[in-house]
Amino acid sequence: MAPQRLTLERIFASPALTGKVPRGVKLSPDGKLVTLLRNRPDDIERYDLWAIDPATGASRMLVDSKKVGSGAELSEAEKMQRERARLSGLTGIVAYDWAPDGQHLLVPIDGDLYLADLAGNVRRLTNSKASELDGRVSEKGRFVSFIRDNRLHVLDLSTNVDRTVTPDGPATTSWGVAEFIAQEELGRFRGAWWAPDDSRIAVTRVDESGVEVATRASIGADKTTTFEQRYPRAGTANAKVDLYLMNPDGSGLVKADLGSNPDVYLARVDWLPDASGLIVQRESRDQKTLDLIRIDARTGAATPLLSDRSEAWINLNDDLHPLKDGSFLFSSERSGYRHLYRWTKGRITPLTSGPWVVSKLDGVDEAGGQLFFTANRERSIDNGFYCLDYRRRGAKPALLTRPETTNSAVVDKTGHLAIVTTSFAAQPPQSWLADGSGKRLAWIEENKVDAAHPWAPYAAAAVTPRFGRLTAADGTTQLDYKLLRPTLAPGQRAPVIVRVYGGPQAQDVTNGFVSPLDQYLVSQGYAIFAIGNRGQEGRGTAFQKPAYHALGGVEVADQLAGLAWLKQQKFVDPAKVAVFGWSYGGYMTLKLLEAAPHAFAAGIAVAPVVRWDLYDTHYSEHYMGDPRAGRADYDKADVLHDTSKIADPLLLMHGMADDNVLFQNSTEFMAKMQEEKVPFETMVYPGKTHAISGPNVSVFLYRTIERFLARNGVAPTAR
Repeated sequence: MAPQRLTLERIFASPALTGKVPRGVKLSPDGKLVTLLRNRPDDIERYDLWAIDPATGASRMLVDSKKVGSGAELSEAEKMQRERARLSGLTGIVAYDWAPDGQHLLVPIDGDLYLADLAGNVRRLTNSKASELDGRVSEKGRFVSFIRDNRLHVLDLSTNVDRTVTPDGPATTSWGVAEFIAQEELGRFRGAWWAPDDSRIAVTRVDESGVEVATRASIGADKTTTFEQRYPRAGTANAKVDLYLMNPDGSGLVKADLGSNPDVYLARVDWLPDASGLIVQRESRDQKTLDLIRIDARTGAATPLLSDRSEAWINLNDDLHPLKDGSFLFSSERSGYRHLYRWTKGRITPLTSGPWVVSKLDGVDEAGGQLFFTANRERSIDNGFYCLDYRRRGAKPALLTRPETTNSAVVDKTGHLAIVTTSFAAQPPQSWLADGSGKRLAWIEENKVDAAHPWAPYAAAAVTPRFGRLTAADGTTQLDYKLLRPTLAPGQRAPVIVRVYGGPQAQDVTNGFVSPLDQYLVSQGYAIFAIGNRGQEGRGTAFQKPAYHALGGVEVADQLAGLAWLKQQKFVDPAKVAVFGWSYGGYMTLKLLEAAPHAFAAGIAVAPVVRWDLYDTHYSEHYMGDPRAGRADYDKADVLHDTSKIADPLLLMHGMADDNVLFQNSTEFMAKMQEEKVPFETMVYPGKTHAISGPNVSVFLYRTIERFLARNGVAPTAR
């Protein structure tokens, strides 16, 4: 059967061309069920809660999102929380939490909380006008905690009594809420943590009184809504975050000793297994020091454990794992690469080493002395799943997954079972249940591209990416690249779209499933090219550090080195190379056009940052330092100083309700371009946030890009 013609309309329609790719995959506490969020065949953006029995492979819907819930509009706080968790645009059930008894699940829908059992019966726990955020089942299953009106509530499941357990205070204070910086930059989405025995709760108190108030306009099609938002721009005050400990009824309140300097980041909080205390990770404002501190559960007294330091910046992670014997596992980049270590009574023992990077500590089998992690040990573009005997000195990691694939894993608390998700260029993500040796016990979603798979009609025409390395602008460093090449007639040359992100919290070149959108562009006659420039993750600190205090410098130089290599390829039309980037990639697009006029035939910048002092403290200062200490590096990195150098066709796009990269970035850029009489095109999206999502809007966005490229001579030759 001849392959079907891929269209934009089909890419953004239901069912998804990637097949059944579950979200939120979890194992029940007893390991007997796998639960996941699955989108509906008729609605790509609505998710329901499903359960799979690994023993039989049978699956069933546990909670139908259309039958439960009030349909009420989400509060602005919950909308923004979803935006920061990159869940914007999704509906139905987007999160859930297993109760420790393995018989119930906590499900938030439409701002309220529900408790579902394994038969699908649903009990409504809350029914209020205000939204309940961050619902959590306590570790022993006796309580449910949540945030309502910026106060921590505890619901006793045996009596159904809802108690507010934190004090009232000024409107600028909140309890149990992860502040903006924690959610957006630290990867910490909670502000309350239950002790393993339910005896205590650790809870944050956030005071935003010193944080600047920004008026954010959400410009919709029929109205403009303004929001007063506490937004800590680079070089301004952060929220003051304290940590308290209390009993479940709010009594026994003590303040944790986080030190005398209040201008720090509360990065992570982890309880010790015996509930005697917890380990807090405290990051300095300049992000060059990370302290691990033991906090006593009853008194709040602090005991320093260890400190990590960097000349540039510390990369946070979720790898800390306390063990029952009082030691703990953690990861650090102290060797120049992120590796695993064990702390025992002040002694630090390396567990992994080498010129490769641990991506994540996925789980621990403490009884068997095994730990499980993902890493790019074989190739920098892959991510394998490994196990290691951490008690045996000199033990080597064992690869549990197929070589040359990209994997992630969710390991149960015992370390006996894992849910592994894998993909590679021709295979969309597939998930299975594995034992501790990596043996597949059952498929969760095989997602096999057979005749019934949504991708099947287009698979035969899909191209395989070419991976390789080329030399960076420094003349020595080797950079990974990925190239998708269309079918060409003899002597024919292809236009190229350079896909760029380039930012330091990402890795542009990885060996995952090639997106249907890129395959569509190739089917239209474009080649697609991406390069992993210096400053990005996955290659160690020496690879990242050149971007320190120099954003928009080394990344641009390496992208231009890649462009020079690309134009030398015989199948490439050197006069038809366009660059396209979103967010940091939009910033990179503008910096590339400024740095190298006429090197690109055109550029598309979506939601670009144009001034790093408009962006938040943690991100901007992470790489650029505090602008109060000097503006020279900021001025050099900003876009607005060199707009007059842009000489190539430019399409600027932005959502008008973006609370991540504020729309102000684009309005300032537009005004500067107009003042300097530099021509450009623009398309803005009323009511849309950073993702500019939605099936019809997405089609419109990429049609706009296609028309822009065609108008500016970058379209493929008719075939």
